[in-house]
Amino acid sequence: MKAMADEQAHGPELPDTVEALAWAGAKLDEMNGSAIGRVEGVLVDAETGDPKWLLVRMGRFGHHTALPFSHAVAGVGRVWAPYDRDMVRQAPRIDAGKPLTREQELELCSFYGIAETFGRGSELSDRAEGAVTAEPARPNA
Repeated sequence: MKAMADEQAHGPELPDTVEALAWAGAKLDEMNGSAIGRVEGVLVDAETGDPKWLLVRMGRFGHHTALPFSHAVAGVGRVWAPYDRDMVRQAPRIDAGKPLTREQELELCSFYGIAETFGRGSELSDRAEGAVTAEPARPNA
């Protein structure tokens, strides 16, 4: 009963990093099923190792961006996000395989409407300017 009460108080438990890494290679779709891009990896918190962002490639030869891990759901080789393709295409670009700084994450948070007093925005509030706050997840890390 306690686990159910905790889930109701804090929302459903998110997949761990191992599960999140299994999403790599999956097609990323809008909730209505239209294609957005492809999940290429996961960016985890540099201190805790918890998944925070999905690394997304826009199109076969397109740029990379990130979207909030907690806003996505996965199943049967697909990941769905509550954003349309045009919005994700306009998200700040990131370099695949490189860590994110506090400022880059705050820019992504702002783009997706995540306030600095809530969720990932508040987690970054006590991190130093220029600090690496998220990094690519590594299998078996």
